[in-house]
Amino acid sequence: MPQSATLAPRSAALDLITAVFEQRRSLSEARVAPEGRAATLPPDARARAARLAQDALRQMGRADHLLRRALRKSPPENVLWVLRLATVEMLALGAPAHGVINDAVALTRGWAGEPKLTGLVNAVLRQMAQHSAQDWAQTPVPRLPAWLRGALQNAYGTQITQAIEGAHQQPAPLDLTLRDPSSLPEGLDAQLLPTGSLRLHQAGQVSALPGFDAGAWWVQDAAASLPARLLGDMRGLSVLDICAAPGGKSMQLAAGGADVTALDISGPRLVRLRENLARTGLAASVVQGDALHWTPDTPFDAVLLDAPCSATGTIRRHPELPHLRSRADIKALCALQAQLLDRVLDPAQGLLRAGGRVVYCTCSLLPEEGEAQATAAMARHNTRALRVDLPGVADAWRTPEGGIRTRPDYWPDLGGMDGFYMIVLQHMG
Repeated sequence: MPQSATLAPRSAALDLITAVFEQRRSLSEARVAPEGRAATLPPDARARAARLAQDALRQMGRADHLLRRALRKSPPENVLWVLRLATVEMLALGAPAHGVINDAVALTRGWAGEPKLTGLVNAVLRQMAQHSAQDWAQTPVPRLPAWLRGALQNAYGTQITQAIEGAHQQPAPLDLTLRDPSSLPEGLDAQLLPTGSLRLHQAGQVSALPGFDAGAWWVQDAAASLPARLLGDMRGLSVLDICAAPGGKSMQLAAGGADVTALDISGPRLVRLRENLARTGLAASVVQGDALHWTPDTPFDAVLLDAPCSATGTIRRHPELPHLRSRADIKALCALQAQLLDRVLDPAQGLLRAGGRVVYCTCSLLPEEGEAQATAAMARHNTRALRVDLPGVADAWRTPEGGIRTRPDYWPDLGGMDGFYMIVLQHMG
């Protein structure tokens, strides 16, 4: 590639990383920010910048392990990120050292604004380029930040926590949910997972895959596809999907024959939900509103509450998350989850009919956002947990209070899965 074709995505990747740490933005938010460098790039270059930023954030601990040996003292943070990005590209992604080092020197002079340190960057990266793939593989698996690692150790023990950290080092594959499980789009080279999802390990451009234009499927992690299935035969049921955008679970419910109301507080996110419904040809009533205050004309037979949470189960996809969250965030999220559970489990609130069912789920690894929330809610309300057998769900995933817990270290030979908690609760009437 000409230098300009590689330099621009690398510069944009560093901008995205800066937005994570300085502006507390997720990579997806920073990528579309109109003032950001990434937004000005062609689609291919923008996607490359996002992948580079993800890889650098995912592998920064390994890069630091090797860089510490080569640096007498730590350089300014912006130069350190140039070194990290270049080290990850050479050793983790296999990029040719010559082009990476040339661009890193240019980025040190331009993006980082440190022309006096170009010699240091050149020398250090030439040293990094001497490391083998085995050297990289033998670097310690990076640890999660202390606030999260401690919570996971308390919940699962050190061995499982280390397995989760190891799973986070691998990018997540692309999983699809079929609109019609009996109809596989021709030409789609995918692996059928035990739970019924399709998995693509080399996906490429999603919109170019067979079946996309026909709306035959949508992107949804295998673990994320399980909560809606807990409702079993949903034909003819009126179902409220709370926090519905971008619509994966709403589409599952609609494809299963439910009369779906998709509720979300975010207007921009509902735009994407409507687009997904239009592409798949599925129908749902879309409502913008706050689930703590919105009330329908008639209570629903079932409610699916995909509650706001720490999203710590999705770190494979979003390696910036541990750097955006804190212990204080979890406390506030847990309070909101409890409020939402109280709202949906009490028929007097008008959302659920007496005897109706609630599926509660979070994409969190923390029991306080899952098992503990469900246990406390059952103690406050006249409800019971229902056991629903789903294909591919192992007994080891089941939890004492009646829920299901998935983790990134599950299915290691298949490519893992997101961390999720889910439970179906029935009002006793």
